[in-house]
Amino acid sequence: MRLNHQHIPKALLDPTLFDAPSYDLHIEAGHIRSIRANDARPTATLMSCPVDIHVHLDKTGVVQRTGAACGDLHKAIALMAAERDAFTEADVNARMQAALLAAYGQGTRAMRTHLDWMQVAAPVSLSVFEGLREAWRGRMVLQAVSLTPLDFFVEDNAAEAEALVQRVAEANARCEAASGEAVLLGAFVWKNEDLRGKLRLFFELAQAHGLDVDLHIDEGLDADARGLRVAAELVQSMRFEGRVTCGHACSLSVQPHEEAVATLRKVAAARMALVGLPSTNAYLQGSWAETPLERGIFRINEASVIGVSTSIATDNVADAFFPYGSYDLLDTFAFGVQLAHLHPADEWLSSITTQPARAMGLPWDGVLRDGAPAHLIQLKATNAYELITPIGRERRVMRRGEWVRAV
Repeated sequence: MRLNHQHIPKALLDPTLFDAPSYDLHIEAGHIRSIRANDARPTATLMSCPVDIHVHLDKTGVVQRTGAACGDLHKAIALMAAERDAFTEADVNARMQAALLAAYGQGTRAMRTHLDWMQVAAPVSLSVFEGLREAWRGRMVLQAVSLTPLDFFVEDNAAEAEALVQRVAEANARCEAASGEAVLLGAFVWKNEDLRGKLRLFFELAQAHGLDVDLHIDEGLDADARGLRVAAELVQSMRFEGRVTCGHACSLSVQPHEEAVATLRKVAAARMALVGLPSTNAYLQGSWAETPLERGIFRINEASVIGVSTSIATDNVADAFFPYGSYDLLDTFAFGVQLAHLHPADEWLSSITTQPARAMGLPWDGVLRDGAPAHLIQLKATNAYELITPIGRERRVMRRGEWVRAV
């Protein structure tokens, strides 16, 4: 199969290839056989299948039961806590499966879901997730993160914390690591008392059990929420060896520019990855009593310039935290481009392809090069401006070198 006159954003292209208006690809045996430059005007945009690094599959699709929080994060937490007690395997399985089918149909090739994990015993969602991971193996790479309040990781509760982390490590050991599967240790970090001490114990336990970590951090518009800075300092001082991802970091947007940039420099030095969640944070952050002025997303442009790995992800869909949305990551990306003034838009496609793929440690980083897997999306857009239009995001999805769906 040949795909001619394709626009490939520079951020997604083999850096050994020189810049050209378009490229011709030869696809054979499920891989990219060759990529050659072409002087012709492009007729479509080609990208690797996207990677959604931050979702909540255990919560998805329950908004009709919980109602919406209307901008109140702590109300959303309370609504979901009450609903979580009624979760059954059948219910969670049906909702997770529907979400995976939706994401796969839009072209997603890998997802990382956070699972509420409030006590030592694993939640019902873990066994459901593991069953679906097996069922979807070979079609989509799935990772999970334990989402536990940081206050669980306190010295007075060290034995319980150790037992929980042991359960997470056992779940991680059941993964097919060579294909990119993993179970990570996670926590919700928000202006906790003795924040540094609790984060230190969290990282010590993760290090002892060889776990990567993914934190919900500073999810609010309080300038004195500085969990991200503390986490970056600990990662460096403790010489933490695992991958570290942090989602939200909304407080960066309201801190003085110099302070926020100083924190981002620490994040870059610690080689941590940041994830922006534009849809959910635009919904939850800012005033609901009047038109909100705040945008809720962290300083993603500044982070990118400094050299921080920056991704965009879906986060919540149809639950108390965000009652709208879908598992079309390109739709969330388009909103993020407009919300955060990401320019040029096509070069920011790395935020849903190569950047999250590297942060998740996937076998393929999403760069289009000779020999790469032919898991591709062809968009109608021929330039960065059309990419943000609904027509420009109309697509064909290729899996293993075969067209499987037009969206």
